Amino acid sequence: MRIAVGQFAATPDWKDNLAACQELTAQAVRGGADLLVLPEGVLARFTEDRHRIREVAQPLDGPFVSEMLAATAGSATTVVVGIHEPSEDGRVFNTLVALRDGELIARYRKIHLYDAFGDLESANVRPADEPPVVIDVAGTKVGLMTCYDVRFPELARLLVDAGAEVLALPAAWVRGPAKERHWEVMITARALENTCWVAASGECGPRNIGNSLVVDPLGTVRSRLAAAPGLAWADAAPDTTAAARRTLPVLANRRFAVDPTVIPLGAPQ
Repeated sequence: MRIAVGQFAATPDWKDNLAACQELTAQAVRGGADLLVLPEGVLARFTEDRHRIREVAQPLDGPFVSEMLAATAGSATTVVVGIHEPSEDGRVFNTLVALRDGELIARYRKIHLYDAFGDLESANVRPADEPPVVIDVAGTKVGLMTCYDVRFPELARLLVDAGAEVLALPAAWVRGPAKERHWEVMITARALENTCWVAASGECGPRNIGNSLVVDPLGTVRSRLAAAPGLAWADAAPDTTAAARRTLPVLANRRFAVDPTVIPLGAPQ
């Protein structure tokens, strides 16, 4: 599988962000990418008035996704990108869409919300209570996660238990003390403890760190970006994953299963 991870700085205008996604998609298609991972929530970015995402959220049949579907038409490249879509309670879902050849092949609504480091994503975003999502890309199973999800190893393990050999992780990782270190450590940990690839796209710009990267099943960074917009590339060969799982058989050696039951928010732990 040929993987591209892309990053750019989203603006409050969805049309600007659409144009950036279309350009990165065109570059990925020209480069022969099987999978392109773009950042989360790029329909619109409001650094201060974050409640405005409720006003501009679009349904999955809205113009942003429709235009991105058109951008993938005639191509075998699977594009994973995040938007916000309306929910019934007045908030929005932080949703990943997987698009290929003009079709919506999957949707994943973010489960773990960023109520940490002084932020409160749940003020405007509704958490999902849906099963993890795994899709097929060029004969390889790819699990979908979003940003803060990477801090919860049980979700990655559930995706790997469902067959994932690659984890696609769109994000908008907020700047802060040691946050770049957290980003790389946890992406590497999820790769190592599951002997899988992690393709992580981080939005760049004034609020977020960028630093998109692809990590292999033994924790080696195969490709990365710094703070500028662009694409990073890596080839995730199935035999590399198989060899890693023979060398480091953590999945075979483990003694505990992960319970897939979703714990209601606010329930006693």
